[in-house]
Amino acid sequence: MTLEADLLAAYPADIEIPAGLVAASLDAANAEVPRILVVLDDDPTGTQSVADLPVLTRWDVEDFTWAFAHIAQGTAKPAVYVLTNTRSLDPAEAADRNAEVVRNALTAAGSSGSLRLGFVSRSDSTLRGHYPLEPDVIAATVAEVSGEKTDGVVLVPAFPDAGRLTIGGVHYMRGTGEAKGTLVPVSETEFAKDASFGFSTSVMADYVAEKSQGRFPADSVIVLDLNIIRAGSFAQDPAISAKAIADAIEPATDSTPIVADIVTENDFRALALGLEEAERRGKKLLYRVGPPFVRGRIGQEVRTALTSEEAYAGNTPSEAGGLIVVGSHVGVTTRQLNVLTAEHSSARIIEIDVEKLLGAETDAGAHLDGTVDAVVDALRTGDVIVHTSRLLIKTDDPAESLRIARTVSAAVVDVVNRTLKTFPPRFVIAKGGITSSDVAAHGLEIRHGIVRGPMLPGIVSLWEPVDGPAKGIPYIVFAGNVGDDDSLAQVTRKLSNTSPLAP
Repeated sequence: MTLEADLLAAYPADIEIPAGLVAASLDAANAEVPRILVVLDDDPTGTQSVADLPVLTRWDVEDFTWAFAHIAQGTAKPAVYVLTNTRSLDPAEAADRNAEVVRNALTAAGSSGSLRLGFVSRSDSTLRGHYPLEPDVIAATVAEVSGEKTDGVVLVPAFPDAGRLTIGGVHYMRGTGEAKGTLVPVSETEFAKDASFGFSTSVMADYVAEKSQGRFPADSVIVLDLNIIRAGSFAQDPAISAKAIADAIEPATDSTPIVADIVTENDFRALALGLEEAERRGKKLLYRVGPPFVRGRIGQEVRTALTSEEAYAGNTPSEAGGLIVVGSHVGVTTRQLNVLTAEHSSARIIEIDVEKLLGAETDAGAHLDGTVDAVVDALRTGDVIVHTSRLLIKTDDPAESLRIARTVSAAVVDVVNRTLKTFPPRFVIAKGGITSSDVAAHGLEIRHGIVRGPMLPGIVSLWEPVDGPAKGIPYIVFAGNVGDDDSLAQVTRKLSNTSPLAP
């Protein structure tokens, strides 16, 4: 562990860069042929750092046509999120889904006239996910369809709002509680021990070598450290940084991995200007990133957290209780659940027993029937907290781990969907990546939505469903691994009309 201030003392201060400067650079680059970023989000939590963007849970050509038209009308920024949920799939399924999304997006762009697409593979800020498989598949599919080869894959896992920083090519997490003020290498956290996506190093170049099984040796990785990102610091001139970044990227060819240091929002904006300059020079880049990258890349201002009134803007909230669904098992989620249940004494707490789900089919069915009946009954008088049993059933087999996760998620989806069609809740919060993805696409049957903004500063996204049975019901996508112990209670407090948490 190390103090953040001590580590940063070796680097220049950041450069004050307004979001408008990045947006103006992007507008100039898009003046003749507009470009839209297509963000393949491996779980829905990637939207928590952006606002007013379309999000899709389906990716047929007509879905992209809807999103591109929405952007062309000027009601959204030039990016669309596609909820692929590939972190819950095995590698072969994830590869097929990435390829299908890219092909359909390119088809839709081709049919709409002069439109360029850039592709972003959004994944976990704690380095879990199908890497390098997903950017490999995206690059191969783009080359197959358009003939365009990828020069570099830019890795930007940093998520400062959630305490994930990359400094000197090393990825860290900020400590919390008694460890506040420290930085913990991410390989020393619980996330590195993930049954499906574990890893052994926080040094990003070594991580690339490990995950690519040596295809990309550590010394082949281009590292854009803070000396490069902040090259214009002394003169407070972003153009100097943009040139330094583009110069450093110049040698990239054949999907060279490029790692970027990020600590502040200004660093994201400096990187965006440098990437724009590199692409102006002709470099073809893909991006493998954490949540805030897209905000910086498109020059979007940091959206303040939505108020209670903004969360329901344009819709009349029902008098029913809200539904809070918790599936994640990481430590911070369990602590947040404990705080919420302690503070929200009037909420009904209902547990989905995972052991029963994995038992006999008849027992599982009966358990779910009883759960739905209990949820519907409780919503008539107040909020309901539905959580999976906290005993995590572990296995050393990654495929079996995914199978268990899918079984549990399918049960959660069934409960949400049957509840929605029986007695719609006032709001829905889903806690956990796989949980929130499946609840969105299948539990609430959201096909098209608009990301309205964060519920807490920089984290926790509110989607407005624009079609399907959940239209008009605020849907909150809450990652399992973000927030303080009180964060889930804070979000519930904003949305609930039930004492004592009512705003």
